Amino acid sequence: MLYVIGLGLGDVKDITVKGLEIVKRCEFIYLESYTSILTCGKDEMEKFYEKEIILADRDFVEQEADIMLNHAETKEVAFLVVGDPFSATTHTDLIIRAKERGIKYQVIHNASIMNAVGSCGLQLYHFGETISIPFWTDTWKPDSFYDKLKANRKNNLHTLCLLDIKVKEPTLESMTKKKKEYMPPRFMNVSEAANQLLQIIESKKEEEDESLAYDENTLFIGLARIGHESQRIVACSLKEMKDCDLGPPLHSLVLPSNNMHELEKEYVQQFSEKPL
Repeated sequence: MLYVIGLGLGDVKDITVKGLEIVKRCEFIYLESYTSILTCGKDEMEKFYEKEIILADRDFVEQEADIMLNHAETKEVAFLVVGDPFSATTHTDLIIRAKERGIKYQVIHNASIMNAVGSCGLQLYHFGETISIPFWTDTWKPDSFYDKLKANRKNNLHTLCLLDIKVKEPTLESMTKKKKEYMPPRFMNVSEAANQLLQIIESKKEEEDESLAYDENTLFIGLARIGHESQRIVACSLKEMKDCDLGPPLHSLVLPSNNMHELEKEYVQQFSEKPL
């Protein structure tokens, strides 16, 4: 049996009772370690679960998952996922592969940023398509997600922006070598995301785009470590968000709709130093 278990967003204690009971009896426990992170580390999790944990990075999950599935054919195996198991498409693919091999599986759900974003006061059914903002480089500055931002604003919908993380990413120099070398982990913060969004609207102005999705004075909401006791939420203009320091990861950004409900405004107001 393969168990795919959501861990929630905070710390080791956010796992469900059902999930913890399953982990306690599993022979092999894998922790997916590249789409998100918990505020606690592997050592703390092993102490709490009283079990050894095997880290499953991107290469393992996408290329070597058969090792885990081989175990699941005859033993109980847990695959732990920060947030909810279906927050990343990789985990859907893993379940499809298990099903093709006739391996029984069970999914244990938990909170993810997709529903916990409601903690900022915006109503979940007023959200449009979620976007991801990737890290830019000197030679690669994708902005295709801007069109989705614009479509959501046109339809009077909020937008959740998931910010890029880089965990165990190989360096360009090592890509051609037999032995990979990895860059230090990086987690995009709301300041970096705001800076990139500001650059995008400057380029759109040069293209004479008359109906911009937002400008430097548009209200954005920054979220950090949602679900943890140290969580922070700030509502301010995009240019002010560029200078915001919300502390350690993980961060997310929300672009509210043009026409927030009065109850939404009232709730969001507590996170803003200025009247909305």
